[in-house]
Amino acid sequence: MYGPGPTRAALLLLGVRLSALWSAAAVEIYTSGALEAVNGTDLRLKCTFSSFAPVGDALTVTWNFRPRDGGPEQFVFYYHLDPFTPKNGRFKDRVVWVGNPERYDASIMLWKLQFDDNGTYTCQVKNPPDVDGLVGTIRLSVVQTVTFSEIYFLALAIGCACALMIIIVILVVLFQHFRKKRRAERAHRVMEIKLKEEEKLNQENKVSVFLEDTD
Repeated sequence: MYGPGPTRAALLLLGVRLSALWSAAAVEIYTSGALEAVNGTDLRLKCTFSSFAPVGDALTVTWNFRPRDGGPEQFVFYYHLDPFTPKNGRFKDRVVWVGNPERYDASIMLWKLQFDDNGTYTCQVKNPPDVDGLVGTIRLSVVQTVTFSEIYFLALAIGCACALMIIIVILVVLFQHFRKKRRAERAHRVMEIKLKEEEKLNQENKVSVFLEDTD
């Protein structure tokens, strides 16, 4: 039989390796990287993650924002058991939690986009003991909405194109109809001519027979 010494040493070594593996694990963050959205619309900022440790009550999600034109980093959103949104600033009443930690989803929804929202959004997830890892980033570009005049001209162009197509189809149908009608009229005339010729020929034959009988 083996003594307790080697067994304890092996268990201790295994525990040290598992502890090192656990501490080396880090939260992996996945984001879209770059997004473009229209001014005035709503946008989902997607952020998902993977973690070596099971998701528990200690999980936290932090969203921050850095303006494109520079300036200090701004708080956007925080989650720990419950969502916490800004009480003031540009993101007040404009951020909604749409994530689900059980599905490794830390996404948020940003309402009514503005040009001031141009910049970089960071998503950080900590799931103790996994607290290390890179921060996910999304570079957002808010573009100009389509103006009424542009919509009007676009609708006008589409309408004109549709009307032109309808006119072309009608002309083709009418052309085919008149072409068939002309063919039918020609065929009718040919038949009339043939019938007249046959009738004339029959009359001539009758006259010939009558003259032969008279002789």
